[in-house]
Amino acid sequence: MSKDANRKGPVLIELDEVQTAKPAEAPPVPETQTIAPTGAAMGTAMRLAARRPSRLAKWFWSLLGALLAAVVSVAAWDFALGLIARSPLLGYGVVALIAGLLLVLFVVAVRELAAFGRLKRLDSIRQAAEAALATGSLDKARGAMGQLTRLYSGRAEMEWALGRYAERAGEPLDADVLLALGERELLQPLDALALKEVEAAARQVATVTALVPIALADVAAALTSNLRMIRRIAEVYGGRSGALGNWRLLKAVMTHLVATGAVAMGDDMIGSLAGGSVMAKLSRRFGEGVINGALTARVGVAAMEVCRPLPFAAVARPSVSATVGRALKGLFGGGKSGS
Repeated sequence: MSKDANRKGPVLIELDEVQTAKPAEAPPVPETQTIAPTGAAMGTAMRLAARRPSRLAKWFWSLLGALLAAVVSVAAWDFALGLIARSPLLGYGVVALIAGLLLVLFVVAVRELAAFGRLKRLDSIRQAAEAALATGSLDKARGAMGQLTRLYSGRAEMEWALGRYAERAGEPLDADVLLALGERELLQPLDALALKEVEAAARQVATVTALVPIALADVAAALTSNLRMIRRIAEVYGGRSGALGNWRLLKAVMTHLVATGAVAMGDDMIGSLAGGSVMAKLSRRFGEGVINGALTARVGVAAMEVCRPLPFAAVARPSVSATVGRALKGLFGGGKSGS
């Protein structure tokens, strides 16, 4: 046996050119936040609101609703008659409840019709103003402004603005000057109130999207917030709407966005926000919140254009980027503002 075989203790084997791994030389971890936010919640909500049902679907739901109404009415009537036969006092009480329900439904229907009438009144004033601007007719401009002053005559908060307009209404001799006077004196204060509603809705949608990681919860929050925002904007301009009128307004706003190409222009806005320095510091969930808030602001500005009784002419149309900047200022560490 050799001396090495009889040696006791650990054996040290030396290797040549041992390479020890260093943390600085490790390959980089793939970035998990490289996917730019796309505003999926608002995109889904906008597609749901703008989608037009087919004619077959309209017939289906109309016939189904009529059939269900007939079945419920006959069943309620038979139930009331049978109850009267068994217990007259209780039966007549049920008849009174049914009559009360019908009365409430009638009142709701009347309110919905009145809401549609108010929205139609706003549309007629705006169409008259647009015709006056297109033709330069002072008479048409005075007619449109007469409708507008009558619309706001019953509002206490508009008394001072109406007084200022009445003092100067006889001065302009051109249609565009008269309408510009009406815009500045009557609508500019209402524009500020409507913009506050837009900013509040954008802030709410951004916060819910960023903090609630539940599937479809952000879509539901975006849709309800936009519906509420559009209703409040209509109320600001004097076109308070009911449930059906609110859906009509939502569809009108989405149609306006498509017609003006604002949806396509939104891709550029999303890209600028997603590539900004602020977005690089935030998680993707917060980025989705900012994008959804920005899209909500775009819907809000479109709602102002749809609900406003006069088109934006003398007063500049609100900037979406500036609105987003004010709405998200201080949220998620600050928002990106623009002109």
